[in-house]
Amino acid sequence: MDRNGAVNASIIRDMKSLENFHGLILPGVGNFDPAIISIREDKEMLVAAIKSKMPVLGICLGMEMLFNCSQEGTLEGLRIIDGQVLMLDKKKVKVPHMGWNSIQLVEHKWNVSKKTRIAESEIDRGSNMSGSRLLHRVGDNSWVYFVHSYRILPGKTERHIVVANSQYGDNKIPSVIEKGNVFGTQFHPEKSGPIGSQIIKNFLKVCSSTVIAKDK
Repeated sequence: MDRNGAVNASIIRDMKSLENFHGLILPGVGNFDPAIISIREDKEMLVAAIKSKMPVLGICLGMEMLFNCSQEGTLEGLRIIDGQVLMLDKKKVKVPHMGWNSIQLVEHKWNVSKKTRIAESEIDRGSNMSGSRLLHRVGDNSWVYFVHSYRILPGKTERHIVVANSQYGDNKIPSVIEKGNVFGTQFHPEKSGPIGSQIIKNFLKVCSSTVIAKDK
């Protein structure tokens, strides 16, 4: 985080000091049930922080935890976003999905008309092709690094939160979500080279520009 411009970034073990920070990243290593156990006592503090507009970025498992449940475990998820987490179909694709893959921006999120063509050179120079704050200056079909065996399936009322997908075999995997001040990536931006670095910088910019409501 420091190399991407973070100031005073810290690893915290609980949410009791959350009010001292401008944003939170839920990391993406581990298994669903142990991760839920580690955080569920602090769920109310996390929900309160999100309601106060604190930016939160879930990476891989960290994003999956935000949903109602996962086929990886038996415990209830954080239920911050409606939907579930499903295992990739082992009969159709190799599991885990590991390595580099491209992301496709969801067209209705673009800031450009369907009839407007933007030259690839403009995309390469960093044209803001997406309405997503997390994907600012990230072009369509950018390559990022995945390590996962599960994919999210947002509820019917939450389908609009998907701002980018990835194709893996016959599976269209939601790879980036954005709902207000809550963001998520199925891939690991910290392992995704310059594109991942840009995404982290975008999140840090959201953190630095967001006014978090304080309890009186």
